[in-house]
Amino acid sequence: MTTTFNQQRTGRASTAKTIIGTGIGNAVEWYDWAIYATFTPFIASQLFSKADPASAVLSTLAIFAVGFVARPFGGFLFGWIGDRVGRKTSMTLAVGLASLGSLMIGVAPTFASVGAWASLMLLVARLVQGLAHGGELPSSQTYLSEMAPKERRGFWATLIYTSGTVGILFGTLLGAVLNMALSTEVMNAWGWRIPFLIGAAMGLYALIMRSRLHESDVFEGETTTEKRAPIWPQIVRYRKQALQVIGLTVGLTVIYYIWGVVAPSYATTALKIDRGEALWAGVVGNIVFIAALPFWGKLSDRIGRKKVLWAGAIGAAVMHFPMTWLLKDSAWQLAVSMSVMLIFIAASAAIVPAVYAELFPTSIRTVGVGVPYSICVAVFGGTAPYLQQWLGTTLQLPNLFNVYAVVLLAISAAFIFTIPETKGKDLTH
Repeated sequence: MTTTFNQQRTGRASTAKTIIGTGIGNAVEWYDWAIYATFTPFIASQLFSKADPASAVLSTLAIFAVGFVARPFGGFLFGWIGDRVGRKTSMTLAVGLASLGSLMIGVAPTFASVGAWASLMLLVARLVQGLAHGGELPSSQTYLSEMAPKERRGFWATLIYTSGTVGILFGTLLGAVLNMALSTEVMNAWGWRIPFLIGAAMGLYALIMRSRLHESDVFEGETTTEKRAPIWPQIVRYRKQALQVIGLTVGLTVIYYIWGVVAPSYATTALKIDRGEALWAGVVGNIVFIAALPFWGKLSDRIGRKKVLWAGAIGAAVMHFPMTWLLKDSAWQLAVSMSVMLIFIAASAAIVPAVYAELFPTSIRTVGVGVPYSICVAVFGGTAPYLQQWLGTTLQLPNLFNVYAVVLLAISAAFIFTIPETKGKDLTH
């Protein structure tokens, strides 16, 4: 009896360590990534020339997109580390590098003091963060999927977007609080740096937490020969699965960045909604998103992955135009439209970490997911905020961007037909 109780307690402690270590690191990564979008107006005014404010915003968003260029390289580098050295090592290095990028932005000199060097430092910092984020998601997704009980893997997979959204939510709340507590002059002078410096400190804590994790049994069970097999031949061998990752991701990444990340910033810069009110609306939307994730995760463990993926893609495509039309000039419209869209986006976001992991064998699971996923996010997700701003405010063609988003969702829905149903799959085979 005592032995059984101790084993159960040890098992619960191990599970808690896995969830906390994976979750906090993932939250820090997403926080670092998302606060850039949230604080775009301040970055544009301080690290670019103030002569043309509109151009400064576009330049800031362009660097947001350029940061995505490094993600495929991060997916390959950290994927290789994850599949050769271990998932734990890859995750730990990724969160440390992301923290460094955040620190660089937090201490960057202004354009007024050093000119274009300020913009260059911002570019380098975003490339560093892009490299780290390209490795973080596939590493943490793979680790969590391998640690989860197979009959509850869909539910466990929701931790990725739940913890990530907590990171985004914390950044959004911090932005709203700073906007209320500090004057515009103080925010422009140094207040905008606070979130990036906090991100660097949290990253250090996450690095320590992850260094204490145990490697997954699935990875440890691989033979030495399997771990040392050449990577590129395996990538070629599983090219169909890589294409499926891209197809499943393309619609989700664009619609998520539209409604889950940059909506408050877009509402402020393009629709002239009060910055503080827009940030609070973003908080409401993200809380709804967090609440919806476990529902979809549990449902996928009962009825299967494919039905839930279809519900998310089709629902988001159907509701995108109505919610876009609703969003005009007030914060309540932003809160409602974000909430509705994020409920459907949550269906795919909740379970794709499990779906991706279930498509590949252990020997190439991290890099097999990381490279195609990062390429897709770089090409489509990274350019989404810029395209939205450019088509909507510069060319006055916002509906063209909306059509683009819905078409990508339709492509993702079509790709669901090509994947097998993987609910309850044993990842050791």
